[in-house]
This record gives sequence, structure tokens and C-alpha cells, in this order.
Amino acid sequence: MKLYTLFRSSAAYRVRIALNVKGIEFESMPTALLKNEHRKPEYLALNPQGLIPALDIGGTVLSQSLAIIEYLDETHPTPPLLPVDPIARARVRSMALAVACDVHPLNNLRVLNYLKNDLHQDEVTVERWYRHWVTEGFRGLEILAREHSAAQRYMFGDSLSLADICLVPQMYNARRFKTDLTPFPTLVAISTHLESLPAFAAARPEIQPDAR
Repeated sequence: MKLYTLFRSSAAYRVRIALNVKGIEFESMPTALLKNEHRKPEYLALNPQGLIPALDIGGTVLSQSLAIIEYLDETHPTPPLLPVDPIARARVRSMALAVACDVHPLNNLRVLNYLKNDLHQDEVTVERWYRHWVTEGFRGLEILAREHSAAQRYMFGDSLSLADICLVPQMYNARRFKTDLTPFPTLVAISTHLESLPAFAAARPEIQPDAR
């Protein structure tokens, strides 16, 4: 498998974690967004959305991180990333989507660049924007984690799930933008535990081949 990735991309970070959790070997294909490599015809031929990540599986290319992760979970079912019970599965997906759909899209690189370059917002304002939307998203997620985490080690119950894979990259970026995490002790405790696991540690942005 070839993973088209960017070291700081939250979505690519999720897929790296999932590949590591599943024990799947992959080739990292760094794509420099600042050099607009994602807009070049060669990449658009692979992923017409021009977004990161994309996973090339022997010539078949998948995009969108959660779709990729669920494909990996279906084709490599051990360890599972979704519970068996339908209600439990829905709860895990709900927590994952709270990050992937409600927080991340407002704070990804193209949005921040639009705020700076097109709307002429200064760095202070852009960082306030980032912290605001992370805080808004984490507020509800903290309550859900408090309710459904067994021992503040995983987002749901006492085993790893899709929700955990979404939490850690968002928490990483929240820290990078100096978000006040004091109101979210459950999320911090869970993320701290997850980050100590080898599959998560190996996916950290700063140790990727394109890190700078």
C-alpha cells in the first residue's frame, strides 16, 4: 500500500495510526501542500478532490480518512475498530464524526490559508479561530467520553476504537495551537494513554519522513 500523506495532516495522521494498529506495512508518499503538489495533474488523477490522504492499494485509490479506515477495518478485522453492537457502533462513529466533521473541517490548512491570504486575517486572529472551534468541539466530546469511557484509557468502553484514532491527531493540533485543555481532563487522560501505545507513537508527525 502507498499512503499519500503530509506529516501534519490530521486526516493522514489518522490513517497512519490505523495502518499501524492493523500491522499493515505501507510506503509513505509525502505530498507537500505548500508546494501545491496536491493540485498537480498527477495527484488529481489519483484523487480528484486534491486532498490528503489517499491510499493506493495495488492501483485502486481510496480517499477520505474515515472511509479508508473503515475499509482497513473490514479487510483486516483484527483488532476491530468498531464494536459489534449496533448502538455501540453508532456511538463510536458519532464521537469520531464529531472530530472529523465538526472540528477538523473548520481548522484544516486550506481554511486557515483562506483566512490569512484571502480574508487578510492576521496570525493572532487565525489562531483564535482555531482554538475557538477546537474548544467548541471538545466541550461535547468531553461529556461523551466521560459517559462512555471505562477507565479514561479509551473513548468508548475499554478497547481501542475509531473514536480514539480521531481524537489523538486533533489533540496533537490543539496543543500545537496552544488550546486551553484544562476543561477537558477526560480527553487529555485518554489521549495521553493512547499516545503511549506503539501504533500511535509511530504515527506522530515529527517522526515522519517529510517532517520539518
